[in-house]
Amino acid sequence: MDQGSLRNRARRPRQTGAAAVGLALAALLLLVQGAAAGMPRLETQGSARRLVVDGEPMLVLGGELGNSSASSQAYMAKYWPKLKAMNLNTVLAPVSWELIEPKEGVYDFSSVDGLLRDARAQDMRLVLLWFGAWKNSMSTYVPSWVKRDDVRFPRAKSAPEPGQAGGVSQEILSAFSVETRDADARAYAALLAHLKAVDARGTVLMVQVENEVGMLPSAREWGPEADAAWAGPVPSELLERLANGGEAIEPELRALWKAHGAKTSGAWAQVFGDGDAGQEVFTAWFYARYVEAVTRAGKAAYPLPMYVNVALNRTGKAPGEYPSGGPLPHLIDVWKTGAPSVDLISPDIYFPNFSDLAGRYKRPDNALFIPEANNVGAPETPANAFYAIGELDALGFSPFQVENADDTAQAAVTQAYGVLRRLAPAILAAQGQDSQGGCKMSGFKPRVLEDGTVLDAPVSQTIGDYRFTVGFLDPWTPKADQKTAGHGGLIIQIGPEEYLMAGRGLVVTFAGAGDDLALAGIDSAVEGVFDAQGRWVPGRVLNGDQTHQGRHIRLPPDQFQIQRVKLYRYR
Repeated sequence: MDQGSLRNRARRPRQTGAAAVGLALAALLLLVQGAAAGMPRLETQGSARRLVVDGEPMLVLGGELGNSSASSQAYMAKYWPKLKAMNLNTVLAPVSWELIEPKEGVYDFSSVDGLLRDARAQDMRLVLLWFGAWKNSMSTYVPSWVKRDDVRFPRAKSAPEPGQAGGVSQEILSAFSVETRDADARAYAALLAHLKAVDARGTVLMVQVENEVGMLPSAREWGPEADAAWAGPVPSELLERLANGGEAIEPELRALWKAHGAKTSGAWAQVFGDGDAGQEVFTAWFYARYVEAVTRAGKAAYPLPMYVNVALNRTGKAPGEYPSGGPLPHLIDVWKTGAPSVDLISPDIYFPNFSDLAGRYKRPDNALFIPEANNVGAPETPANAFYAIGELDALGFSPFQVENADDTAQAAVTQAYGVLRRLAPAILAAQGQDSQGGCKMSGFKPRVLEDGTVLDAPVSQTIGDYRFTVGFLDPWTPKADQKTAGHGGLIIQIGPEEYLMAGRGLVVTFAGAGDDLALAGIDSAVEGVFDAQGRWVPGRVLNGDQTHQGRHIRLPPDQFQIQRVKLYRYR
């Protein structure tokens, strides 16, 4: 064999080895990229943000379990088929600190693994709710080793009673305890690391960090650490946001800051006053910083989308009469500054004025997600889902205690979610998009005041080339028999003159938009459904009595349905 052949033979192993290493690295890179692409994430479309799962946008049609239901797999066994039959695609389930870390540093994820198995068996997804240091302000889901060591894990103290030297300890862990924060963050990070190890298929979409945090029964914590922080300076990043945010800052916070001189430095009482309102801003900041630390620890382990929820308050209540310092509407900017790693701030809405409250959380820097919407049996709950998704581009909706739905509530949610599930591709395509000077989709429901008064006057919206006026009183049903708070729906433009109209209890009239004064009529109105493959399956053609001989589109109040409508103009 000549020397050239020998040299060639000698080179081949080195070339093969290098190629193998290169291929291995390329394969690893593709694997990592594939895993990152498959992980649930948020992405922007126009003015909306959507949840992307397995590379495709997803509309969360959820239901939240009762607070203790998920702690027992045996208890939940009879409910999973019911949840699936209600057309849910996602279950929101608590995971409590006490169950996953019964002894410090010793983790038991059997409850989490059971949730994963049961959800996968029904081809459903999960959103996990971390009941860590706080659940509804209180600290009742923490491990026994935390509860019993109030030296290492101190309690929050309320304002001192008259004549007392110190405050009263509450069943609430202090937000100023580094020991508590770090122990909470370690447990949360361990949960996320476990999910990364066992949930490569992405059953878990998002995780809620803590649950409805807030201080009770006073506006802020008292005690040596809290008092020292209260006397200290307001952080510069919060003051910079106030100074530079202009009209984008929530009006209540901006007014409070300006009322005390719009200072750009100073202690908390100097900048915001020493009353309850100023103390609540202080509370919000330190809760936000605590949650930021826990969130960052979790994202370092597995960066799923993460959100905080909020217990809202009635008008006229003082901080401490409701959970003070949570991410309430007037404190969103404090939380956005103090907890930048949190992806969403999400309202739990139990008050009648749903549209007003939900609208506060639809902001350029905050996508709307409704993790708790009243109890599942409330008649307005399904209509609120249509409104939040259609009008506010919500990425998902979830009524509370869904497993306890009675027959009436189960039927309503099943029907409403069935319609939304079939409409999801059209909804997701239209979210955040504009069309010819108008939006491509809008949601409709009567405005309801905080005291329950229903304002069922018609509302108007331009969608594409047409202006729609939507009424909520059904002309074929006695007014006394109508519960208009439960009426609602949405309209989606799918072509130049073609629209999908869905919901219940709506009467829709239309006119040309802009300067075109041509009259608008119904070319065709067809009820129908979309099948599992997304194909339109037409039913009756409703161009006669059902449209009042072409005068309007009517979605009856006793059922959720879809109509595909084509309009035309004439003079």
